[in-house]
This record gives sequence, structure tokens and C-alpha cells, in this order.
Amino acid sequence: MTKSYGNVHALRGVDMTIKEGEFFGLLGPNGAGKTTMINIVTGLVFRDEGTTEVFGKDTVKDFRFTRSKIGIAAQELSVDWFFPIEKLLVFQAGYYGISESDAKPKIDDLFERLGLSKKRESRLRQLSGGMKRRFQLAKALVHDPDIIILDEPTAGIDVELRRNLWQYLRDLHSQGKTILLTTHYIEEAELLCENVAIIDEGEILKKGSPKDLTRELGTAGITVQLGNVRNGMESFLDGFTFTREENRFHFSVKDPDSAMPKIIEQLSKADVHIQSIESKVSSLEDVFLNLTGKGINE
Repeated sequence: MTKSYGNVHALRGVDMTIKEGEFFGLLGPNGAGKTTMINIVTGLVFRDEGTTEVFGKDTVKDFRFTRSKIGIAAQELSVDWFFPIEKLLVFQAGYYGISESDAKPKIDDLFERLGLSKKRESRLRQLSGGMKRRFQLAKALVHDPDIIILDEPTAGIDVELRRNLWQYLRDLHSQGKTILLTTHYIEEAELLCENVAIIDEGEILKKGSPKDLTRELGTAGITVQLGNVRNGMESFLDGFTFTREENRFHFSVKDPDSAMPKIIEQLSKADVHIQSIESKVSSLEDVFLNLTGKGINE
């Protein structure tokens, strides 16, 4: 899939598959092409080349089917400011052929789950930034879609609400919902997503599970402080990559959990006293920085 705006190449040939029922994260700095991808999938933007399918149906030729399967919580608000938010959700359900009487139980449940019950008669302009985010999520879910697209869903909300939303998203995923998440909180992707794709300048740089990516591309290590060092003890550490600072040995390893027992075993054979051991495990943020050379907010 490609997309350009004049001389600006927003997408340079993106090829990606998200499985049904998967919790998938799309990570990239500002301007990487994340929102363009989402807008093409949801029919808000036309692609230049390529194909985009939802459950095997083309998003252009079969747009009524594909849009009915998707709920999107976008970054920007695009609703009427003059109606109460409860009425706005009734309208949103109506776009998908759901009557007000059928939509009411779902709206009540969403208000309860998202802490909006006391705000049902409020207009959007009367809500705080965090409340607006909650409303965006309710709007995405009111027609019970099979695919949920969340574009920065927790930006600007407090820690407690963010963690409550995380649990709600886990519950939705356990019900078989397919979730596509873009986020500037890499911790969020690590905790929630089964697989992620890292995108920069319109290209997918790497795909995989957070654990696999950190193991493959991260920099992990073990630091051992020894009480005594014997001459020639380095020979007991053949097969390990390490640097030494007097009695401190720094080992570069891919998987600290599996490497640590082996290091301890070899040091024990060298008859030295181990005073302390520290392990450092890479994060998805380390992988992101290594691949893109920039922070996710740049």
C-alpha cells in the first residue's frame, strides 16, 4: 500500500497482516504514517496503490461491509457539539442501523464501564480532555464492532484511568475482538499487544512480538561484582562476551535469565567470591530507538 501527498510520501509500500482476534500495536514517531494507514483502512483516505482488505473484503469495493466491522477511536473529535453525549451515541448507533431502543442497553453499559454515567446529559465542550477520550472510545464501541482501532486512546488522561482502560481493552480482546492500537506510550504496547509493527517514514521496519523483538534487537546484560579475582580466571569465561572494570564484569547477553546460571557456574569453577549480580533487560523502547534513531515523540 502506498500513499503520497504531493512530494510527501506518507506510505512507501506497507505490507502487513493482522490476524482475526489479535491485539496488534503500531508504533512510530510523529509523521511516520500511522494515521494515514488507519484512514485508508477506514475509508477516510484513498490509497494510491495496493490493496486493503477487512475479513477478505476490499475496503473500497465493499466499503459498506468493511466499515460496519470497524469501530475507530480517532485522535480528533468529529461530532456535533450541541447535543448531549448520550444523544450522540444514539446517533452513532443509528448510522449502523441500530434503533435507539436496541442501542440504549449498550450505551448504559459503556457509560458505566467508562465512568461517563454522570456526564450523559453533558455537551462535549463541557467535558475535560480525559472525558472526551472516554467518549471517543464509547463512540467506537457502540455498534459492537469486530475490529477496534484505537489511535492514541490514552493520551492526556490520568494514570488511574489509563490502567482502567487497559483492563477494559483486555476484556474486549478476551471476547475475540481484533484491536489495532497506536500509542506514544511504549509501555502500553508491551503490556497489551501480542505483536507490534514499528513504522518510520512510511515503511515498516520490523514486526514481531515485543518479547521476540527485544530478544533479537535489544541490548541486555549482566553485571557481576566479585570479591576476589584470580589470575587466568578469564579462561573460565570462554564463550561469553564481557568487559572488565577491576572486579566488575559486564556480560553482554541476549537472554539474561538463561545466561545467568551458566555465568554463575563458570565463576564458581574459577573459585571466586560473587558479591552481587545485576541483570538489565532491554525494553521495546530500546528496540524502537535502535531501529529509528529517534524517540517516539519526535
